[in-house]
Amino acid sequence: MPSDSLKTILIEEIKDLYHAEGQLVKALPKLADAAINPRLKEGLLHHLEETRGQVTRLEQVFEQLQVPVKAKTCPAMKGLIEEANERISEHESGPLRDALIIGAAQRVEHYEIAAYGTARAYAEELGEDRIAALLDETLEEEGAADRKLTEISETVNSDACAPAGDLAG
Repeated sequence: MPSDSLKTILIEEIKDLYHAEGQLVKALPKLADAAINPRLKEGLLHHLEETRGQVTRLEQVFEQLQVPVKAKTCPAMKGLIEEANERISEHESGPLRDALIIGAAQRVEHYEIAAYGTARAYAEELGEDRIAALLDETLEEEGAADRKLTEISETVNSDACAPAGDLAG
C-alpha cells in the first residue's frame, strides 16, 4: 500500500505492531521455559500478560481508526525472535543462557519502544489523542519491562561469570 498520508503510515505501523505483538505472545512462554532464574521467568510471564493487553489495546486503536483489525507481517520481530531462539538453542540451561535470554528480550523491547514511540508521534501529529494515549500506555509498559530486565541482568550476568556450582542465586 503506497504511503500517501501520515494516517496511512500510522495504520501500517499499527498493523506491523499487531503482528509483532502476536509473535511475542507465542515466543515469550518459550523464553520463560528456557530460563532458570526465577525472577527472569516471572518477569517474562508478567510481560506475556502485558503483551496480551497490548494486543487488546491495538485492537482498540484499529477501532478508533475505523479500519479492520489486520496484521501486516513484521519481519523485524520475526528476525529478533529467530535470533533469540537460535542463540538459546546453542547453550545449555543455566545462567549464561539466561543472560542471552535477557539480551534477546531487551532487543525486542528496544524495537518496540522505537516502534510505539514512532506510532505515538504520528497519532499526536494527526490530533488522535485517544490513540496516542493508548500507544503511550504500551510505550510505558515496554520501558518498564526493559528496566526490569536490566535490573535482573545484574544478578544473572554475575551468575554467568561465576564458576559452575558457585552461583549468587
